[in-house]
Amino acid sequence: MILIDLKDSRPIYEQVVERFKILILKGVISPDEKLPSVRNLAVDLSINPNTIQRAYGELERQGYIYTVKGRGNFASDRENLLGMYKEEILRQLKEICETALSVGITENELINNIRGWSGL
Repeated sequence: MILIDLKDSRPIYEQVVERFKILILKGVISPDEKLPSVRNLAVDLSINPNTIQRAYGELERQGYIYTVKGRGNFASDRENLLGMYKEEILRQLKEICETALSVGITENELINNIRGWSGL
C-alpha cells in the first residue's frame, strides 16, 4: 500500500503523507475506511512509530483523515479533498510558471511542453 523511497530527499513522514493523499484521492482508500494503526504501519514499513504518528497528524490537519478516539484513523470523504488538492497543484504550477517566465522560458515553450507531457 505504502512504499518509502530511501533515495527521495523528502523526509519519510512527507512521503507517507503524499502516498496516503494519493490513495485517498484516487479512491483506493474509501471514505470512512480505517487506516492501519500507527504501530502496524510502522512495523510494515520498518520505521519509527513517531514518524507515522507525525504523518497521520499532518493528514488530519489537512483534512484527509479523521481520528475517532480509541478506534483509530479513518479516511475523509474524497470529493471535497479532490477540489482542494487540484487548487494546490494549480497554485504550485502557477509559481513554477512564474519562475520559468522570469528566467526566459516562453509561454509557448511551457504550453508545448505541457501538451507533450499529457499526450495532447
